[in-house]
Amino acid sequence: MFRVLAEAINSVFGLFYILILVRCLLSFIRNIDWYKQPWKLIREVTEPYLELFRRIIPPIGMIDISPIVAIIALGIIQNLVIMLLSLFAAN
Repeated sequence: MFRVLAEAINSVFGLFYILILVRCLLSFIRNIDWYKQPWKLIREVTEPYLELFRRIIPPIGMIDISPIVAIIALGIIQNLVIMLLSLFAAN
């Protein structure tokens, strides 16, 4: 049971990593219409999480490093969730 739940959690986090990475790569393309699908979905899913870090970390020149910090934080959160899940599964 623990293994199945841990794999599901890792899959959800993995998908979110991919969405953030795709969003960052798409930001280099000038003519992306963020209000059309599938770009709108990517923006709506990732924006609330990335906005938390943009409020704290200002851009360095023209470069927004908040997604890098957001991915690192996501990894820490993922590890904490799996660790807590393993503690509850051990009991």
